[in-house]
Formats: sequence, structure tokens, C-alpha cells
Amino acid sequence: MKNLDIYDIIEKKANKKKLSYEELQFFITKLCSGELPDYQTAALVMAIYINSMEIDELSGFTKIMAESGEQIDLSEIQGIKVDKHSTGGIGDKTTLIIGPIIAACGGKMAKMSGRGLGYSGGTIDKLEAIPSFRTGLEKNEFIHNVNEVGMAITGQTADIALADKKIYAIRDVTATVSSIPLIASSVMSKKLASGADKIVLDVKMGSGAFVKTMEEAVKLAEAMVEIGKQNGRETVAIITNMNKPLGNNVGNLLEVQEAVSTLRGEGPEDLTELCIWLSAQMLSLAEADTFDNCVKRAKSALESGKALEKFKEFVQRQGGDYEVIENPERYYKRPESYSYHAEQAGYFSITSAELIGKAGVLLGAGRLKKEDGIDYTAGIIFHKSHGGHAEKGELLFTMYGEDAEKFDLALPALKESFVLTQEEPVKEPLILKIIR
Repeated sequence: MKNLDIYDIIEKKANKKKLSYEELQFFITKLCSGELPDYQTAALVMAIYINSMEIDELSGFTKIMAESGEQIDLSEIQGIKVDKHSTGGIGDKTTLIIGPIIAACGGKMAKMSGRGLGYSGGTIDKLEAIPSFRTGLEKNEFIHNVNEVGMAITGQTADIALADKKIYAIRDVTATVSSIPLIASSVMSKKLASGADKIVLDVKMGSGAFVKTMEEAVKLAEAMVEIGKQNGRETVAIITNMNKPLGNNVGNLLEVQEAVSTLRGEGPEDLTELCIWLSAQMLSLAEADTFDNCVKRAKSALESGKALEKFKEFVQRQGGDYEVIENPERYYKRPESYSYHAEQAGYFSITSAELIGKAGVLLGAGRLKKEDGIDYTAGIIFHKSHGGHAEKGELLFTMYGEDAEKFDLALPALKESFVLTQEEPVKEPLILKIIR
């Protein structure tokens, strides 16, 4: 690498040329050592944003990023380890349901999850709404819990994919977050470093997702699947609809409660359908059975109550007080609430999931900056699903939170997020495309 120069690498990518593995490795090495000034990192990131990367170039870049920090060895966990990742959306609590289904079916889910930022919630934030729940497990306990319970979830360590953290800090302030190769390398570098044998990706597309169009979603999904393939990890991507929130509850404690309702067999149709489908994908990738039989097994895990028992065991093993989920008043002060009723009769039609997510953040359920605190009781419950008919005066949604003054901030966004129509809206498919 001694003959390489970062100026020449920036110039090469700015001129739309493909960077070699050695050039990319030189960049990442200098970046992680602290030798590279931010302005040069920003210049190269912007050149990638504008000119993109070829797939083998991107695959090598991702591998180098994965190797820039700690790499987790999961070989002590019995069986094939399948990881699941969602690109983020409104009301996405699928991990809390899928893990127990996998465990109840005899599979293994060893998952490292992150926190939310903006209107896209994080699994770790949801779990921390359960009092005393530990989201930072030592490696030995993490592996032991997966082998004994069938699942464990822990926060990402600071050393996973170190280069990704440094690059993201630059992307965040240079308007380059939306780049397909930079998103794909960010997601997949962490997945490769996390040690799973195979990967299922839930790529959200729509108004409540970072990726807004089908064209962008397909490009991102195809890039991540190919990165997985070129790095020896079988990867399946499912593009799913995020024009509507997933389920009826938005907000950390509220979403945990809805996850429990779903595990009890009483969850919303869309959330239940997606969790069964993703669970079956993971189980079939783990060679548990055919996909169709895995669908039947996932349904049985919910109907029999075995998945709920696994969730209770998982929470207990990680120190959480499960009873607070069922009876939040045991720990939380009763939150303030505000109910909104239909001003006219009509079909409830959600037009912007993004505005619902933003309303959740305004209530205190999410972060605008990483250092922001969270109100775990804050959020929204919709009493009507998309397409449901409401009579005039009927309850549509309820806002919750510690600070009642925030209701005035969130209400305009919520009122703008839906319409009441005289014609029943067409139901959009939930699962849009599978890419293998």
C-alpha cells in the first residue's frame, strides 16, 4: 500500500473509475487509524455517492469494512445461524415476534440490534422499555442464551464494523445518507461481522421507509444479496410495503405490548402475516424444513402459545420484568393521553406513514439526535386499521406520553397523515418482491 495516495484514489472515483481492492483497503486503513482528514473522507464518500460502485467493487469494500472491527464467532452455537435485518420503518416490531417463533420451532436466532434514529424505531429501544432488561450481554452469556433458549438479542458492540461508524458520521452531515452502495455496505458490513451463516433482509419501501420507490428498493436489495453471495453468505431479500405503519401501535412500550398480543394470537393481520412469512424464510434457510412446512410450523408456534412462552423465557433470561408489559402501572407513571374522533363518516385511509413516524418522534418516542432521551410510554394507538370504516364521532387514534404539551405538536402531523373517504381504499400487498 506504500505507493498508494488518497488524493489519487479520490480523483480516480471522481472520474467514474472502479477502485481496486487494495485502494479501498488503503482508504479504510487510513480512515480507521485516524490519519485521514474529514475533508478527504467526505470527498471520497461524495464521489461514491455521485458515481456509485460496481458490484464486485462494492462487495470488496463491504468485506474490508466488516474486517475493520470486531468479528463475532458464533461457531459455539449449535446449528445454522440465520440473521434477520430490517432497513427500518414505522411500527416495525417484527424481531420481537420472529425470535420467539424461531426458538419455538427449534431454530436459533442470535441477533445484534441497534437503536432508532429519526422516525424509524430501534429494537434495542423497544426492549429497554421493559424494566431491568439487559441489552448488553457478554459473548459467553449471549451464546449460552441462544443455545438454551433459542434466541438472544444484544446491542451492537462499539467495535463492530468500525469503518462504518466513521463513514456514517460523514454521510450524516454531507447529504449522502441515501446512497444505495453506501447503505448496502453499511448494512451488510455489520451483518458479515456479526457471524451469522445466512441472512434474511426485510427491505422496507414506501413513505414510512428510507427507500421511497420500488426501483430504489430493488437496487438496494439486489446489491445486498450479491454482497452476501460474494462473501459466502446465502442472503434472501424481501421487499415489503411501508406505505402504512406495521400494526396499530407506534412507540416503544406500546410496540412491545402489541408484539405480546401477536404472540398470543391476537395481533393485527398485517403484522402477523409478515412475521409468519419472515420466520418461515429464516427456518427454511436454516434447513429446518420446506418453506411451506415452515409456514405451518410458524403458525402453530403462535396458535399453541409456545412462541409466547419463549418470549417470556427470553425476557427473563435477560433480566427483564415481563409483568410490566402486561401491567405497566407497576413501573411507569400513567401517561397522559389524547383521543381523536372522526369528524365525519368514511373509510380510514392512511396517506403518509412518514408523518405518523414524525408524530411519534414529536411525542418523545424517538430521537432526532443520537444523544436525545426517550419517553418509553410515548406513542400512538390506531383504533382503526387502514381501510376500516368509521362513523362520525368514532375513536380513530389515541396519543400517549409523559408531556401533554407535546400532543399539540404531534396532532397536526397525525391529522395530515390520513383522510376519511367515501370509497373503500384499495388494499396494497404487504410482500412486494423476493430477491434471492
